[in-house]
Amino acid sequence: MQRLQRSPIALSVCLLAFGLSGCAQSTYTWGWHIVSPLDARGLKNLSFLADGFLATISISLTSIMVSIAIGVPVALMALSKRRFVRGANRVYVETLRAIPLLVLLLWVYYGLPVVLGLQFGVFAAGVIALSLSDSAFEAEIFRGGIQSIDVGQREAAQALGLSPWHVMRLVILPQALRRILPALGNQFVYMLKMSSLISVIGYQELTRRANELTLVEYRPLEIYTMLVLEYLVLIIVASLLVRRLERRLAANQTKGR
Repeated sequence: MQRLQRSPIALSVCLLAFGLSGCAQSTYTWGWHIVSPLDARGLKNLSFLADGFLATISISLTSIMVSIAIGVPVALMALSKRRFVRGANRVYVETLRAIPLLVLLLWVYYGLPVVLGLQFGVFAAGVIALSLSDSAFEAEIFRGGIQSIDVGQREAAQALGLSPWHVMRLVILPQALRRILPALGNQFVYMLKMSSLISVIGYQELTRRANELTLVEYRPLEIYTMLVLEYLVLIIVASLLVRRLERRLAANQTKGR
């Protein structure tokens, strides 16, 4: 039991197998051959589904990088001495956190071209919606990380003659980044899952491909079960990579001392 608890992949597979074991008592006629690697038709379907991995990962990575690039300046606005700037930060954060991602996605794809007179592709619209929605959360994460750094660090850097910009870039942000890395990892996992919503505007990621295959094969339960497995593997691998990065940064910090 302890080994299963230490291995999230093994535990997840066991739980899924336990859940599917009840299917034997159902009157539903299963057609696992359509997603079986031992069947030519199933292998073709699996290949079609697997092609969505790259699309899901690419839009998630692009969106998380853009959201961080937006979130950091927004977080710095919250630390400003000017009341107007802090107010602008609160309006931005609270507004975007209040709008459901699906609603924002549909408005960006269908409404923004009307407002700006520009037509966005599905990838661009997805990145804009995901980035804007996530940037509000990233701003709060960075704000909390920056404020957690001891004031003495800033004062010592200023005593050395560093400008406020260099103090933030060279002293505060690197330390804050180590502290908020788990939260950033969680946001990336969240982004991987929320990218499934981009399927509603036609982006060919994992969920969209599963929907299209369901319309062809008329086997939604089998196909969506494979979709669950795909996301399960993707999220677990991403989580393991984030944890490995955390341990590496912690080890480097310990050596530095």
